[in-house]
Amino acid sequence: MAHIIEEAKSGRAGCRTCRKPIAKGELRFGEEAENQFAEGGETSYRWHHMACAATSKSAELRATINAHTGPSIPAELMADLERLMAEADAKKPPPFPHADKAPSGRAKCQGCGETIAKGELRVVIERDIERGMTVTKGAGYLHPKCAAAYVEEHGGTHAALTEGLHANTRGLTDQELDLLFSEV
Repeated sequence: MAHIIEEAKSGRAGCRTCRKPIAKGELRFGEEAENQFAEGGETSYRWHHMACAATSKSAELRATINAHTGPSIPAELMADLERLMAEADAKKPPPFPHADKAPSGRAKCQGCGETIAKGELRVVIERDIERGMTVTKGAGYLHPKCAAAYVEEHGGTHAALTEGLHANTRGLTDQELDLLFSEV
């Protein structure tokens, strides 16, 4: 979808993130969405303040800024947006697969069925979760020693697992990473 950045034409639009009005002439981010009241695939926009979009829609805003050809974005605003997008990205969980330390002792290993103790290293993968008649995606947890066998059993490769763990794991010390990769 083609999102846009433009100056607000009036002060009537409200921000979909904070629910406050967007002042006339203020730069705003338009998230393109299908218009549910029109036929034939017509689209409309969900408007956001630029700062609100930086915190709630950082990837979409970044892509739109890179392709933006409309009114120039002031350098001071751009610096604030970059800072807000970086903070928002740091709060998001990393992509799958990654490793972390178990925050509680409630998760069970998908491979062996044993509980993963609080503070213990674990590998986090994406898995299918069946809920009645639907299947959704969610996180699945593995002991590092169970990870390679489980991934290979489900069509993945050990090389892809270790490559993903190297690229996506954040917040572990060098010693913890060494321990993780010695067990995977």
